[in-house]
Formats: sequence, C-alpha cells, structure tokens
Amino acid sequence: MVDAERIKAAVVELISAIGEDPNREELKATPQKFADAYSGFFAGIGVDPLEALRDTFPAEHNDVVILKDIELVSICEHHLLPFTGVAHIAYLPSDRVIGLGRLPKLVEILSARPQLQENLTAQIADALEQGLGTRGVVVVIEARHHCVASRGARQPEANTVTMATRGEYSEPAARSEVMALIAK
Repeated sequence: MVDAERIKAAVVELISAIGEDPNREELKATPQKFADAYSGFFAGIGVDPLEALRDTFPAEHNDVVILKDIELVSICEHHLLPFTGVAHIAYLPSDRVIGLGRLPKLVEILSARPQLQENLTAQIADALEQGLGTRGVVVVIEARHHCVASRGARQPEANTVTMATRGEYSEPAARSEVMALIAK
C-alpha cells in the first residue's frame, strides 16, 4: 500500500524543485491527484499474481486458448513514466483451464508495479505455467513507452514488442502456429 502523505509531500517538493509555486491555485490539488494516481498505478505491489488463477475448471480439451489485445498500463521502473499497450496470451492447458476474465486480471496485477516490459512479459508467462501447470505458454506484449516518446530518443510512434515462451511453445515450429493466430 502506498503512503499517500509521503507521496503528497514529495510532489510538493518536486513542484518547488522545478521552480513552480505548489500553492498556485492550479497546482494546489496536484499532490493529492498524484497520490491517487500512484495508488492505482502500484496497486499490484504485494499482491500474489497466482490469486488471479485460483478458479480453474477441468479441461475438456487440450487445444490452445488465446486471448488477444488485453490492455495494460504499467510504470517504467527506470523513469517512473507510463508504458501502455496490449498483451496477447496463448496457453496449452494440461488438465485445467481458467476463466478468460482471469487472464486480464493477471496482467493487471503484474502491470500495477514498477516494471520493465521484458520482465512483465516473463512474469505473466511464469505465473501461467506455475498457476495452471500449462503444457505451453506464449505471451507477447506490444507497448508504447512514454520515456521513449517524450524524452531522450523522442520517438512517439515507436512500439516495443517482447515475447516469452514456455514449455511446448519454446520450440519454434509449435510457436509459429500460435504466432500466426495472434497476428490475425
């Protein structure tokens, strides 16, 4: 849980440090708004991602399950600026499947903490493998990083794509079919 009072004090200091007046009418509410936003951005800290995978059902098939375009917002742990995008998840069930709504919940929990996209991708794949005992997992994240868009390289249209594979999908031939389905 974030310490809202410490965040508000830090934002007042930050506003002063950039040469602004934190008591200026337009900035008075900024520390509270910032604290509220950070409470949401980091709501996944301390939450076990496997909680999102608790309610499983017996698998009546063992074919691939794919959920595409799961929206995500996370905060880059290097610059504390957001990155936004979508995750695509494919998994091969063993004996259990999960309700499709639980996959976005898993992404939400893991996204709501300071992150690197590469680590987030791997953490989602690891949680699915561990929580469901899958035979294979593919996770692809496509995201736009505001640290790349608004500072340094200043490439607002650049997207970063990361992929993590586990189990049977670690083999290129098996992965290619799933990647073709994700690309549609």
